[in-house]
Amino acid sequence: MKLSSFLNKSQTSHAIKSQTLYPLPAGFYLKQFVLLILSAMVLTWLSRSESWDLALTRMWFDPLTGQFPWKDNPWLDVINHRLLKDGVIGGGLLLLLGGLIRRQPRWVLVALLMGIGPLVVGVLKATSAHSCPWDLVEFGGKAVSYPLFGTVPLHSGPGRCFPGGHASSGFSALALFFLFYPRQPRLAWCCWWSAFALGMLMGFGQIMRGAHFLSHNLWAAWWVWLTQCIAFGCVTYLLNTTRKS
Repeated sequence: MKLSSFLNKSQTSHAIKSQTLYPLPAGFYLKQFVLLILSAMVLTWLSRSESWDLALTRMWFDPLTGQFPWKDNPWLDVINHRLLKDGVIGGGLLLLLGGLIRRQPRWVLVALLMGIGPLVVGVLKATSAHSCPWDLVEFGGKAVSYPLFGTVPLHSGPGRCFPGGHASSGFSALALFFLFYPRQPRLAWCCWWSAFALGMLMGFGQIMRGAHFLSHNLWAAWWVWLTQCIAFGCVTYLLNTTRKS
């Protein structure tokens, strides 16, 4: 058993060093999906309760004017809603272009992962009946709020506000994790947490404007990471299977 384990470990190490795209161990994905399931349970409770969402959003709502004072703030609009988003998209395009020029398939795949996460969030958002805070009756609008997985009310408003689309642009950088893991795990996790912080920062700017609830942004992170894990796992598994055949 010891000899077999040693040989398997050696072969795995060699594969990691010699292949630019390789499948990660099954244990890695098992841990991620367990964490995703547990976090989905917490996020479902948070979304259905709505108390945290409403309490945080009320901090940025002025009941005297019936408006969100930061809604049209030029700094939030220019820096948070445009420059940060454009910067992340530009970084992904540069990574894609560099990967194509230097023939680095890992760079190309990671760049594509940065695009697929927000794409999935965008599709979910476009088909959602949940309206944004500034459209709700509680905040001067006409739409009726309802909990996640609840019955859609008659006056649910324009919808198209769940999950948080803007925050998903920042969370898309979570894909940089796969650029360095497992060769440089510390750097990989540093990229992951930095991307998560960026997404939360971009999402918080939207909370201040009345555009999204906290749970909208957290669900965006959940969907982006789930999508990226599945996509990276499927692509690397298929490539590895093709090499063997």
